[in-house]
Amino acid sequence: MMKRLRQLVIGLVTAVTLVTGGISSLNAPVTAQAATNSNSTTVNLKAKAGIAVDAKTGQILYNKNADQTLPVASMTKLLSIYMVLDAIKSGKLKWDQKITISKDIAKVAQNTDLSNVPLRAGHKYTVKSLYQASLIYSANGAVEALGVAVAGSPHAFVTQMKAQAKKLGMTDVKIYNACGLTNKQVGNLGYSNVKGSAENEWSAADQAKLAVALLDKYPEVLQTTSIKKMWFEKGTNDATKMDNWNWMLKGLSASYSKLHVDGLKTGTSDAAGANFTGTANNDGNRIVTVVLHAAHKSETDASRFQQTQKMMSYVYNNFKTVSYKAGTQIKGAKTVTTHDAKAKTAKTALGQDVKLWIRDDQVASNVSAKTQLKSKYSNKGDLEAPVTKNATIGTANISLKGDQLGFLGNTKTTKVPLKVMQSVEKANVFVRMWRSIVALF
Repeated sequence: MMKRLRQLVIGLVTAVTLVTGGISSLNAPVTAQAATNSNSTTVNLKAKAGIAVDAKTGQILYNKNADQTLPVASMTKLLSIYMVLDAIKSGKLKWDQKITISKDIAKVAQNTDLSNVPLRAGHKYTVKSLYQASLIYSANGAVEALGVAVAGSPHAFVTQMKAQAKKLGMTDVKIYNACGLTNKQVGNLGYSNVKGSAENEWSAADQAKLAVALLDKYPEVLQTTSIKKMWFEKGTNDATKMDNWNWMLKGLSASYSKLHVDGLKTGTSDAAGANFTGTANNDGNRIVTVVLHAAHKSETDASRFQQTQKMMSYVYNNFKTVSYKAGTQIKGAKTVTTHDAKAKTAKTALGQDVKLWIRDDQVASNVSAKTQLKSKYSNKGDLEAPVTKNATIGTANISLKGDQLGFLGNTKTTKVPLKVMQSVEKANVFVRMWRSIVALF
C-alpha cells in the first residue's frame, strides 16, 4: 500500500511539473520567487515556527516562534541517528553488523500505514542498510531496530535519547520513541502508562541545535541524506526502492538551482503537519533551517519546501559573511592586562577560524569581542604570569552590534578560543614589590 501510494505521489508531482512548469523546471518556484529574486528583508513564513542558523556557530539569522514546543514527527530520527553514529564511533556497533528484527518492530515495519520498509521478524539486516533506510526513506521500523541495538530495548533507548538531548542543550523535550510515531502507533514499543496520542515534541530552536551538533560531529551524514534514490536489500525478497522524501535535493521536484541543499530530514504527522530540517551550502556558507507545522493538504503538497526556500533565499540574499582566521586579532580582545608579568599587557589572537553573518545594512566594524580568561590563568580578571607563547588562555566572546537574534542557546555571543601571542614572563621580585608600593599611592 505504501509503495503504491509512494509511486502515485511521485507520478502526480512529475505530471504537475511537466504540465505547469512545476516547482523546479524554471529557476525558482512561483510561490517563493519574490524572496529569491529580490533582496526581501522579511519572510512571510507560512508555518507555525521556523528558524535559520549558521551551521557552525549557531548564529540565528531568522526566527519565528522558534522556542515553541511542537510535535516533530520523523525529524526525531536525527537524534536517533546521532546516537547510532556515536555507537559506531565508540565501537559498540559496526556498519556490517547484523541486527535481528523482533516481532514488535516487525509489526510496525509491516504496517503499510506506518512504515515503508517491511522488515521481517527474525530476519537479520546490517546496521548500514537500516541506517540508510532511516535517513533516506524515513523507515520507522529500521530506526527502532537501531535503537534497540544501541541500548538493548526501546525504552532504554528513549532514556538515552532524553539524556543526549539534554547534553546537546535541547530543552523541554518530550520523547516516547526513536522514530516519531505516536505512542499508540508503535504498539508494544511504546508505554502503557502514556496516552496513545502522545508523540515526540521539542522546539525549532532545539531541532536546529540537534542538526548543528550532528553536522559538526558527523558531517559524513550528508553523504547519505543527499542520496536521491536507493534500493534496500536489492536482489532479495526484501528489496524496496527508496525515494528520498527531501524533494529539495538537486534534480528533484522542489529543488532550486541557486540553493545547494544536501540534507537533512522531513517529518509528517496529523499533529505535526509537514516539517523539514534542511541544510544548504552556498559558496562555503552552510546554514541549517527548520520549518515546523507547514501545510500538508495532500501527499503532493510541497509547502514545507517552499517555506524552507523562503528562509534560505532570505538569508543568502540579505546577509554577507565576515571571516576571521586563526591567529588574527579582533576588536575588543587584542590585548589582555597582565598580573606580576614583565610587560603590563600581552597581545592575544583567535585560536580558530570564525565566520559571522552580517546584514547588508551592517558593517564589519560592528563585530567586537570581550576576553574571558580561564580560571587557572586569571587573577581578578588579569592574566597571571607566567604563560607560554600560544597557550589558550580563555575565549573571545564575539558579538555583533545591532544583532537582536543572537545565537542558539539564548546567548548574544559565540565563544572562540583565545591564545596569547607571546611568552608572558613573570617580573622579578623587586619589580613586583615596587609596583605594590606605587599602587598604594
